[in-house]
Amino acid sequence: MTKKATTNFTKYIKWFWGIVLGGLFLICFIFLLASWGAFGTLPTFEELENPKNDLATEIISADGKTLGKYYLKANRTPIHYKDLPDNLVKALVATEDERFYEHSGIDFRGLARAVAKLGAGGGASTITQQLAKNLFTKRASQNKIKRIIQKIKEWVVAVKLERQYTKQEIITMYLNTQGFLFNATGIRSAARIYFGKEPKDLDLQESAIIVAMLKNPRQYNPHRKVSRKKSLSRRNVVFSQMEKSGFITEQQKDSLQKLPLKINFTPESHSDGLATYFREYLKQFMKRWAKNNPKPDGELYDIYKDGLKIYVTIDSRMQKYAEEAMTEHMSNLQKYFSEEQKRNKTAPFYDIDRENIRKIMNRAKKNSDRYKRMKAAGKSDKEIEKAFNTKVDMRVFTWKGDRDTIMTPYDSIRHYKHYLRSGLVSIEPQTGHIKVWAGGINNKHFKYDAVRQQKRQVGSTFKPFVYATAINQLKMSPCDKLPNTPYTIPKEKYGMQDDWTPKNEGEKYGGELTLKEALANSINVITARLIDEVSPINVARLAKSAGIETEFQANPSIALGAIDLTLLEMVSAYSTFANKGMRVAPMFITQIEDKNGTVLETFVPETKEVLSEESAYVVLNLLEGVTQNGSGLRLRTTYNRPKYVTGYPYGFTNPIAGKTGTTQNHTDGWFMGIVPNLATGVWTGGEDRSIHFAGIGKGQGAAMSLPTWAIFMRKCYEDETLHISKEAFEKPSELSINIDCEKHDDKKDESKEGEQKDEQKDEDDF
Repeated sequence: MTKKATTNFTKYIKWFWGIVLGGLFLICFIFLLASWGAFGTLPTFEELENPKNDLATEIISADGKTLGKYYLKANRTPIHYKDLPDNLVKALVATEDERFYEHSGIDFRGLARAVAKLGAGGGASTITQQLAKNLFTKRASQNKIKRIIQKIKEWVVAVKLERQYTKQEIITMYLNTQGFLFNATGIRSAARIYFGKEPKDLDLQESAIIVAMLKNPRQYNPHRKVSRKKSLSRRNVVFSQMEKSGFITEQQKDSLQKLPLKINFTPESHSDGLATYFREYLKQFMKRWAKNNPKPDGELYDIYKDGLKIYVTIDSRMQKYAEEAMTEHMSNLQKYFSEEQKRNKTAPFYDIDRENIRKIMNRAKKNSDRYKRMKAAGKSDKEIEKAFNTKVDMRVFTWKGDRDTIMTPYDSIRHYKHYLRSGLVSIEPQTGHIKVWAGGINNKHFKYDAVRQQKRQVGSTFKPFVYATAINQLKMSPCDKLPNTPYTIPKEKYGMQDDWTPKNEGEKYGGELTLKEALANSINVITARLIDEVSPINVARLAKSAGIETEFQANPSIALGAIDLTLLEMVSAYSTFANKGMRVAPMFITQIEDKNGTVLETFVPETKEVLSEESAYVVLNLLEGVTQNGSGLRLRTTYNRPKYVTGYPYGFTNPIAGKTGTTQNHTDGWFMGIVPNLATGVWTGGEDRSIHFAGIGKGQGAAMSLPTWAIFMRKCYEDETLHISKEAFEKPSELSINIDCEKHDDKKDESKEGEQKDEQKDEDDF
C-alpha cells in the first residue's frame, strides 16, 4: 500500500469516527437540551414523585365492595403491585416490552431494530416510555419534527422514571394510567367493567384480553361487535408472545388460543350498578361536605378528581337482593296494571278530568331534560311544542329491556306515566345504619328517589304511633277492648272546620275488639278513639321524637295517616320500636378518607330515648298480630296466591312485626316489616296520585308492597353470611303490661266472679 493510499485510509477512518462521535455527541447534546427544557417544559422531581392524575372518588360498601365512583373524565382508581396477578404482569412484559427488566427506560436493541427495518419489525417504545407518554406528554403530533421532539422528551422522562421508581412501580403506574374505553381508566376499572372482578382475580385468558387492548383499546376491544375478531386475534398474539418468552408452554398456548373470547361486561356509569339512587343522594351530600371541610391549604376537595374513599353503611349483598326483589314483583304487578289500563279511557289516570290531565302532562313536559335544553337554547314555546309533538327515534324503558322505537316526546312522557314506581329502604335499628336504599325501579329512566326525595300519604302505617302513645301514656294492654262502633270527634275539641267521623273499610262495625285485633285489621274507629284519648299533639310529639322530620299539623286525622312523609322517615321511626324505644338517627356514611388513606372524618350515631323498653316491646307485640292474624297474614299462609302477588306463598315462621298501609283510592301501598335486627319499608304507587289500581284487591299495601318485602327477606335469610335474625324480639326483664290475652280474659272472669261474691255477701249482710 502506498503512502498516499495509507493517508487516505487514515483520513476516512478519522471521518468515520468523527461522524460517529459527532452523532453521539449531537444525540447527547439534544438529550441534554431536552432535559434542560429547551424543547418544552419537562416534569419536575415533585411532579415525577406525585403525577397529577384525576382520581375517581370511590364508594365502598359495609362488606368491602365498590358500589360506584364519582368522576368526570377518568374513572381511575389506582391499585398497588401486590394487587396485580402474576399472569397479567407476564403477559404485559412478554407482549409490550420483553427486555423490560434489562433496560433503563430505553431499549436500544429494539430501537436499532426499528430503525433498521423502518418500523416493520415493531416499535421500540418501552413500557416506561409509554408511561411517560401517558403521564407527561400530549397526543402524538402529525408534524414529523414535533413528533421527533416529543419522542426525545419521552425518552428523557422515561430515564427519569427509571431512576425514580422500581420496575414494579413502573408497571403498576402504567396499568393505572392506561385507558380501556367504556369509562375504564386504569387496570382496576378495566377488570371490573370487562370482567366484573378485581384485578387480582383475573385469570390468564382475561389478562391476555386486557393486554391485547393496550395496543389500541378501540381497535381490539372485546365488547364492540366490530372489533371482537381483532380482539380475539390480538389475544392469541399475547399467548404466542408468552410462549416465546417461556412463560407458558407450547401446549398451553395451543389450548388457550382455541378458547372463545369471553367477557362479563359490567358498565360503571353513574346510572348503572347497585344503589344508584343512594349514590346520587350521597353525591349531593359530599358536595356540601366538601364546602364545609376544606383541605389544610384552604382548597376545596373535588369529589370527581381527588380520589376520596367514602365508606358507607349500605351492604352490597342486601342491596342486590332488594333490587332483585323489586324487579321480580314490580315487573309482574305491572302486567296486571297495564292490562287494567286497556279498559281505562283516560289511562293511566283515574278520578280526574281531562283539564287536570293536561296540567299533569304539561308539568311533566317542563320537568323533562329535553324541555330544559330547548329553553336554555332560546327556543320559543311554539318551537318546543312542535318538537314535543314530532316523532323521533328514541330508546324507552320496558320490563323486558330497553326498546328502540319511534314516538313523540309527548307520548314518551305518557309511556313512562303508565309504570308503577316503588321504593325500599332497610335500617339496622341498633346502629341506625342504612343497609339498603333502593329509590326506584330504574335510575336511568326514573330519576325521582322514592326513599328520601318523595313524600306520599302514609295511611295506616302511621297507626302504630297512636297505639304507642296510648301504651306509653296510659299503660294500655294489647288485650284491652274498645267498642267497634262509629265514633265522632266534635270540631270544637281540636279547632277543626267540621266534625270528624272516620269510617271502617267496608263500613263493618259491631262488638268489641282488643287493641291487638284492632291494629291487625286496621280498624279506623278504634284508632280514632285512641287518638282522642291521648290527644293528637302527644301522638305527633312521639312520632317526631321517633324520627319523623316533616312538619305536620297535629289533627285527629293523622291517626289514619292523612299526612305525607318519606319512606326513610317511616322506616327510621319504626326502627325505634325494634331498638327497645331508643332512636338511633339513620347513618349512611361511617368514614371518609383521602387518596392516601388519611381519615378526614368519622361519623358516629346520634341516639335518644323515645319510649320505655316495655312500651316498645308491647308495640312490637301488637305489630306481630298484623302478620299473625291481620292484613299481613299472607306472609305466613300457604294457600294459593293471586297471580299478581309475586313469590307467594312465603311461609315465614319466624316472628315478624309489620303493618300494611293503603291510602285513599288505593293510590299508595305500603308495608313496614321488622325483625329484631332489621327494619324495612316498601312503598308502591304511581308517579301521580291519580295513577292507581281501580280496586282495593290489587291496590292494597298487602298486594302492592308486601310481596317485595317478602321476596327481599327470603333472599336475605337464604344468605346466612348476613345473619338476619329469625329470633323472637327480646322481652324486657320486667313487663308490667299484660300481652297474653287469654290470661287477660281469665283474670277478668276471676275479677267478675269476685265482684259477684262480694255483691252477694253485701246482700246477705244487709
